[in-house]
Amino acid sequence: MVMLAPLSDAAVLERIKERRLIEGVEHMSLTYLEGMKRILTVSADTEMVSAPAYFHAARHAPNINTFGSAIAIIQDELGHAHIAYRLLRDLGVDTEALVYEREPRKWKYPYAFDVPLDSWYELIVANAFYDRAGYILLSDVYNSTTFGPWKRALIKVDKEETFHLRHGEQWLRKLAPDPVEHERLQQAMNWMFLLTVEWFGLPDSLKQHTEQLDFGFKGKSNDQLRQQWLSTAVPLCKELGFDVPAHYDDATQLWVLDCPFPMQFDEKAKRWLIEDGAISWDDVLVRWKHRGPKNDEFVETIQRGHKQLTQLLNA
Repeated sequence: MVMLAPLSDAAVLERIKERRLIEGVEHMSLTYLEGMKRILTVSADTEMVSAPAYFHAARHAPNINTFGSAIAIIQDELGHAHIAYRLLRDLGVDTEALVYEREPRKWKYPYAFDVPLDSWYELIVANAFYDRAGYILLSDVYNSTTFGPWKRALIKVDKEETFHLRHGEQWLRKLAPDPVEHERLQQAMNWMFLLTVEWFGLPDSLKQHTEQLDFGFKGKSNDQLRQQWLSTAVPLCKELGFDVPAHYDDATQLWVLDCPFPMQFDEKAKRWLIEDGAISWDDVLVRWKHRGPKNDEFVETIQRGHKQLTQLLNA
């Protein structure tokens, strides 16, 4: 059980102002500790659940070499998850219970991973879109975080996430010139693009956990990170002739979506209900909290071996 030092938020902020990293619980206030647990849990869960999500699609790899590349990415993601869970354990979290005993709907990761990737094309787009989002988020943490152990651990993670998104980019460039392959990738982008725009969370005006910026867990807001993703993903897609619903607005100097947002999403048909127009973020939160079609299956895959071993030991 971790014992908290009696530090106030003001004392922690003063340490940060002096450009001294937070190295452990002894340097934290309760606000900092709980906020760090929250952001680390989201990071760990996202990395962990990406493994079964990507494996679901990797089975459709065109040959053994491409399957090996996909498995290498999955192996990296499991390593990234281990880093974040290990840091959580240092902060007093029972990570055994967190990983193996939580109900699927209690896991905290982007809704996009609950929608199955059913082809090699969707895995390619996931690498190009989802891993780009992960790279942007973790690079921001690496550059800005005040939590020393995480900053040092992300040196390795940052390099590996670069490999993942480059894998997606290279395959897009390889397949885009072929009209048939181009159309298959376009069909994947049609539903995956906006799910990645959602990836960065609520708009800044509705953000609930301001301690992430106040205490320097990260350096940029949700909307700033979303803009950064659009600034790299959209030009790539346009260069390769793909149609995505966004453009750069010279007047505002912002990337703007060319469709209602947020929208209702038909997860079974993998289709955005553009004809119904925009919905509220409260409606989006309902979908996120309910989770998606693969939530139960993917979490069960992660927990299965532990449950089987527990049953065997208790027999």
